[in-house]
Amino acid sequence: METKKEIYLDNSATTRVFPEVADLLHRIYTEEYGNPSSMHHKGVEAEKELTKARETLSGLLKVDAKQICFTSCGSESDNLAIIGCALANARAGRHLITTNVEHPGVTEAMRHLEEEGFTVTYLPVDETGRITAQQVTEAMREDTILVSVMHVNNEIGSVMPIAEIGEAIKKKNPKTLFHVDAVQSFTKFPILPKKMRIDLLAASGHKIHAPKGVALLYVGEGVKIKNLIYGGGQQGNLRSGTENVAGAAGMAMAAKTLYGTMEEDRKRLYDYKEQLIHALLEIPGVKINGIKAEGETFGRQDIEETAPHIVSLSVKGVRAEVLLHALEEKGIYISAGSACSTHHRDTKGTKEAIGLSKEYREGTVRISFSVMTTEEEAEEAAEAFREVIPFLRKFVRH
Repeated sequence: METKKEIYLDNSATTRVFPEVADLLHRIYTEEYGNPSSMHHKGVEAEKELTKARETLSGLLKVDAKQICFTSCGSESDNLAIIGCALANARAGRHLITTNVEHPGVTEAMRHLEEEGFTVTYLPVDETGRITAQQVTEAMREDTILVSVMHVNNEIGSVMPIAEIGEAIKKKNPKTLFHVDAVQSFTKFPILPKKMRIDLLAASGHKIHAPKGVALLYVGEGVKIKNLIYGGGQQGNLRSGTENVAGAAGMAMAAKTLYGTMEEDRKRLYDYKEQLIHALLEIPGVKINGIKAEGETFGRQDIEETAPHIVSLSVKGVRAEVLLHALEEKGIYISAGSACSTHHRDTKGTKEAIGLSKEYREGTVRISFSVMTTEEEAEEAAEAFREVIPFLRKFVRH
C-alpha cells in the first residue's frame, strides 16, 4: 500500500524536531538523566547540560546567562513576565499597555490583572496588523509600569517595529518595562534585547524544531519580577521546579542551528512566500492579510516587511474548516487560525482587529513554512489551492 505524501504547512503551531535534536534528547533521557539539583555525578552531568544550554541561548541574544529563565511554554513565559512584573511593581503604578492582536498568553494574563484592579490599554492596529511607537507613547501615563507588544503576529505574520517602540518607551519613561512575545520571531530575525531596549522576552522551543514543553524568558538586569510558582527555589527562585534539562538542551541546539543559517533561510522562505502569494492572488475572491489593504498592489519589499514563514489568506465563499479538510485529503496540513485561539472562540482576534469583513473572516486560513519546507512542497500547495477553491465554491449556496 502506497503511503500518502504529507506536506506539513502548520509550522507556526508547532514544528518537527530536528533529527540531531531528537538524538540529543535520547542521550540525555537515557544517559544524563539526573536531577540537576542533585549533588552526585548524575546530577552534575545534568547541571552541565543545563548550564551549556543557558550559555548558548544567552550568547545568541547577547545577554548574560543568568538572565535566561527556562519555563514550560511561551504562555508561561508571557504570564511570568506580565503578571510577575505587575505584582512586583504595583506600588509604582497599575497601568499596562498592550495591543488588540496579542497571543492569548498575553491577553488572558492582562484580563486576569484587570480583575485584580489593574488598568489595561489595548492599542488598535492598522489593516496590516501593526501599531506605531507614537501610539505607545501617547498611551503611556505616569503610572504605566509595563508595555507588552508581540514581535511577529502568529495569525497573519505582521511584524511590529519593536526597536522603535523600545526606544520610544525608554525615552518617555526609562522605568516603564517593555515585554516582547518573540515566540514567532526567535531564530527568524536577529533579536538583541539590550540594543532594542527590551526588558523581558519570551521564546518557545517547539516553534523552532525543539521539543514541546520548554521555553525561555529573558529578564533584564534590575527588572523587578515576582515568582508565580513556589517550591524548591530553582533558577534563582524565579521559577521553582525541576528543570527540563533535555528540553533546554534541545532548544539551545535547535536555536544555534537556525542562527547559523538565518539569513539564507529567511531569503529562501521569502521566495516561497512571494511565489505562493502571487499564485493565490490568481484565484478570484482571495485576499492576503497582513501586507496591505485590499485593492493595493504590493511587491517583494512589502512582503519582506512581514514574517518570512507565515501566509494568511481569506477566501470569499468558502469556510476555513471546509478548505482545511479538503486540503488534508490531499495530505496538505494548514491551519484555520492560531492553534491557541481555537480555545478562545468567544474572543475577538486579529481578523476582527484588522477589519476583515465576516465573509472573509470565515474563510481565513494560515499557511506557515519552516526551514524544512521545500520549494516543491510550496508549489504543490499553491496548485492544490488553485484546484480546491473553485471546486468547493460549486457547493456554496448563493
